[in-house]
Amino acid sequence: MLAYLPRPPTDTSRYGTFPQKPDFPAAPGALVEDGGQQAAATTAKRSAPMPNYPSAPRHSGFVAGEPSLPPSRGSLAAQHHRGRPSWCPPPAPQEAGTRFYPLHALSVANIPNSSRGKTSARSSTIPTPEGLQSRRCKLLEEDSPMVQAGKRQRQRYVTKVGKCQVNLGNIQDKKRFLSDIFTTIVDLKYRWFLFVFMMCYVVTWLVFGFIYFLDAWVRGDVGHQGDPEWQACIENVDGFVSALLLSVESQRTIGYGTRMVTANCAEGVILLIAQSIVGSMIDAMMVGCMFVKISRPKKRAQTLIFSKNCVISHRDEKLCLMFRVGDLRESHMVDAKIRAKLIKSRQTAEGEFIPLEQSELNLGYDTGEDRLFLVEPQIICHVINRHSPFWDMSAESLRREQFEIIIILEGIVEATGNPCLPAGMTCQARTSYTEDEILWGYRFEPCMSLEKGAFQVDYSRFEMTFEVQTPAASAKELHELKELEQQEHSTLSLYWDHLLQPCALPGP
Repeated sequence: MLAYLPRPPTDTSRYGTFPQKPDFPAAPGALVEDGGQQAAATTAKRSAPMPNYPSAPRHSGFVAGEPSLPPSRGSLAAQHHRGRPSWCPPPAPQEAGTRFYPLHALSVANIPNSSRGKTSARSSTIPTPEGLQSRRCKLLEEDSPMVQAGKRQRQRYVTKVGKCQVNLGNIQDKKRFLSDIFTTIVDLKYRWFLFVFMMCYVVTWLVFGFIYFLDAWVRGDVGHQGDPEWQACIENVDGFVSALLLSVESQRTIGYGTRMVTANCAEGVILLIAQSIVGSMIDAMMVGCMFVKISRPKKRAQTLIFSKNCVISHRDEKLCLMFRVGDLRESHMVDAKIRAKLIKSRQTAEGEFIPLEQSELNLGYDTGEDRLFLVEPQIICHVINRHSPFWDMSAESLRREQFEIIIILEGIVEATGNPCLPAGMTCQARTSYTEDEILWGYRFEPCMSLEKGAFQVDYSRFEMTFEVQTPAASAKELHELKELEQQEHSTLSLYWDHLLQPCALPGP
């Protein structure tokens, strides 16, 4: 979740964006000797106009404190290749009056608040020039966007395989899980599920074996083994091990014929009936849990695949966000439906911060295009219109955004010949795309061909894309430009119609 939380805002009013000379307190003698020269230089420096450097554009939907990218990648790559910013002086010793310091070295957006406070507190005193310069240049090198992209690890809301990265904690009322014990056992991991499965049988055998041994010992059957005149309640039980074997044989209906419960005691018959009922209940529950866990429909989702990347390009003269889905099995999904959610943090007009807000992406719900006949791989399209959250997002602003698109594909499992995979169960497959996995100006390559009277799907081309000519402007800017061209065209046509209209002759 830390990847979506807002960063502390950068105070750009205090720090400049280009290196300037710091004002160090001079010695009293130097002030007396060069007072006039310093005053003239200060006046000239203040009166000189500052160059109007263009600032990086900002978007209304950006997270506060997000560092802006430089206007070109070439300059950034060149600076990063050299290992040190171009304006950063070498660490060779120089005079204090001629040393330059970047004023925005302390306003890096990704520096934590604690380190920012400590740095600002230390800036009240004048540190040694060599240590300050090397420390600030190191900060700038580590905080470059190229280095940040390699170091920063995005915490995904949903992984590429569809697992939700949300851990539930501090649950007070845990007895609710015991009320739904069947689902609780099914949701256990396999190692714990197998442990519970085995312990249910082992504990039952031990408990009833101990009761059999206790009954035989109390009635004296253990001490009268081999006595033909003794009417035993439980025959051939001379210790706990033999009583345990009798318990296993009775519950699993093995019946070797050497140990048995006779009709000489009523408690032995009641105990045998109780064990049979308990054993049947354990078989029904644990075997049912095992069957459901093996045949859960999420295993069917392993054969539903999604493309690794999303692409943005034009389709039917509309800017669209597209991705591809496919089914690897010959047994198809019945009534397949697809949905998309945008996960993005934002701040309301009242100042409330909403982490991981979910908004719907229209994949053709109003036209029925979200219902799929998933026989071959299909490209799902989201039209970027004025109702889309990507309406005012361009190729440049896309790299500075932080969001995640969750794709949910649901369908009913078709009837198959596999008895472990029952029909009529709803299957759900999920995946996600971050802003780094969206390719601007690309399109998916076709993966179907007609061979020998049938359509052949080549899944080796499922992930392949190719670059197409796509403007880097947002859909909003393209729409406004198109409207402006239409207005100019209509105005020009009216002007030419007015010029070509014949002049009306005056009457007599």
